[in-house]
Amino acid sequence: MKSQRAGKDKPLYMISVAAELAGMHPQTLRVYERKRLVEPKRSAGNTRLYSDADIERLRLIQHLTQEEGVNLAGVMRILELETTIERLQAELEMTREQMSATERRIAEEIQKVRQSGRAEIVHIPRGRIVRRTPVA
Repeated sequence: MKSQRAGKDKPLYMISVAAELAGMHPQTLRVYERKRLVEPKRSAGNTRLYSDADIERLRLIQHLTQEEGVNLAGVMRILELETTIERLQAELEMTREQMSATERRIAEEIQKVRQSGRAEIVHIPRGRIVRRTPVA
């Protein structure tokens, strides 16, 4: 999945081509860049180069402004929130993976203890106090 994302981020299109693909005027792309709505890469000669991800973003901006009636300040906020959501989803996925790994390690340790016969495992449900009488 990361390789797909990397492919979408590859700078490919000069501003005239990007504008045509997004259905906008090149000057509009320059305005969006000044407002930091899109951040094209630059070539060694300082030419703007837009990626497929940039084109998708431009189309989203166009949809929000023309079809949904959102102003550019609203678009900026929406894009910020989308970025936050993507970051949180990635963090959640990483946390889930860590939790699964921890659960596997705990299960392995429990299995080892059971097989060794060295200890007794006592399950204590949450929120309950369990008193054990000492063995004489």
